[in-house]
Amino acid sequence: MQLIVGLGNPGPAYVETRHNAGYWVVEALADEAGLKFRRHGEASTAQGRVAGHMVTLVKPQAYMNRSGPIVAALVGDLALDLSEVIVVHDDLDLDPGRLRVKSRGGGGGHNGVLSIIDALGSDRFARLKIGVGRPPAGEDSADYVLAATPSRERTVLDEAVQQAVQALECWIADGVMTAMNRFNRLPAP
Repeated sequence: MQLIVGLGNPGPAYVETRHNAGYWVVEALADEAGLKFRRHGEASTAQGRVAGHMVTLVKPQAYMNRSGPIVAALVGDLALDLSEVIVVHDDLDLDPGRLRVKSRGGGGGHNGVLSIIDALGSDRFARLKIGVGRPPAGEDSADYVLAATPSRERTVLDEAVQQAVQALECWIADGVMTAMNRFNRLPAP
């Protein structure tokens, strides 16, 4: 069993925000695999086969900075090693649409990731980062990630979501190193 956590904020006010990129990816993966999300305590989960392996997809249903305890409870309930966990989230330090797979690391200032590290007591889980870029000069980062995504940028992010689904399928089937080698490349000019 592998656990794929898409970070976002619950509720209709956040659906189209950059901060929900993690939700967008796990929803797209569930659609492709024919899996349905159901409420499971403080999370929406979908279980089934993806790339020939059993997976649980998760959308924590608490604000992002409180997602850690939900993820830690699922890791415990499913008796998973942290090498079987990947967290999908937005990243301000990557250009819009860029992907980066990492095997572990710090929170990078992302409150959802920091909450998960704190709750697990470890940073030994993989990440799939979706670039959303930096806000314009003078705009607050929180306001930027929580604002509705402009349509031009959403087109770029929708393409990144499809690539991210492929990256997750690669991670599931072939592991984190293969996913890093295949999806951390710079896009062609």
